[in-house]
Amino acid sequence: MAETTVRRRVRHTPRPTDAERANAAAALQRALDRRDNGGSTGH
Repeated sequence: MAETTVRRRVRHTPRPTDAERANAAAALQRALDRRDNGGSTGH
């Protein structure tokens, strides 16, 4: 018999680890710093 149930694909993304969150936060902060004041080098 043909299977009649509809299977929904639910994509469960793994929660980021603390290290990954910190890395992402640091990257975001660097990007904001570059945009706002020319970055760490100041030019």
